[in-house]
Amino acid sequence: MAQLKCVVVTPESTALDQEAKFVAVPLYDGELGIGVGHSPMIGRLGFGELRIVTTDGKTIRYYVDGGFVQVADNTVSLLTQRCVLAEKLDKNSIDTALSEAMKRPVHTDELLETREKLVQQARAQLAVLRRS
Repeated sequence: MAQLKCVVVTPESTALDQEAKFVAVPLYDGELGIGVGHSPMIGRLGFGELRIVTTDGKTIRYYVDGGFVQVADNTVSLLTQRCVLAEKLDKNSIDTALSEAMKRPVHTDELLETREKLVQQARAQLAVLRRS
């Protein structure tokens, strides 16, 4: 039976190289489910949950921090700033980051954009943590 291969690359290393039955990735405008035989595509990742159903039926969840995804020849390749196993996310650290982000000044459009990005990242991490 054909399988998917999910590869996640960060600036530091190859964070993941996993065989899978199904992969769900967070796009900037929603979620995309990818099964065996999915048509080739490239998309922009958002902040959120990477969900992998392994060949033995186990679901593994990760937080990914934006980037890009490519699907080709039953290989799902993600290029992202950060990939963290959901169980390794720390709620206290995320709550602190969210609180600090909300206190940031927003005197210019650039500062507002930065604050919104930090808030979105923290909220996405909390959502992934809740689901795990």
